[in-house]
Amino acid sequence: MTSDLEQKLKKIKLIATDVDGVLTDGSFYIGPDLEMKRFHSNDGLGFVLLRLLDFPVAIISGRFSEATFARTRALKIQDDMVFQDTYVKTGVFKTLKKRFELEDHEIAYMGDDYIDTPVLKLCGAAFAPANAIQDVKNIVDYVTTTPGGSGAFREMVDMILEAQDKKAEALTKLHGLY
Repeated sequence: MTSDLEQKLKKIKLIATDVDGVLTDGSFYIGPDLEMKRFHSNDGLGFVLLRLLDFPVAIISGRFSEATFARTRALKIQDDMVFQDTYVKTGVFKTLKKRFELEDHEIAYMGDDYIDTPVLKLCGAAFAPANAIQDVKNIVDYVTTTPGGSGAFREMVDMILEAQDKKAEALTKLHGLY
């Protein structure tokens, strides 16, 4: 991690992320009555670590999916922090800024495709998973070594918590749960 990126990460107070291609590999399993997605447990633990620190996290997805709601509810992400069927993601970004009284540089975002580029250009720390399209990789601060659906979100969370010296606190709280 560069010192410039580390300085950016120290200022982050909210993390937002896309779903398809970031928390999943971008694939959908669709049947007549059901859509299924595959999520990675490493990302799930990233959300748990953030929750233990009362670190706000938001989901901003261009598609609506009950599978996404099932996952976010299992992770205890409040429904009012899950935004689906949202093609103009900058609107949600501005809503989050106002709600939490934040500046652009205090929000980190991870996205993988064209729909994410406006927010990636606004936020304080822009991330893309290894499987993101090249145009997205060209504009972000960091491309994870892991692809979406395989722990990319967790990689970002770990970097932010390490930069803010909060990882040990999160792990202590996690271990206290057991």
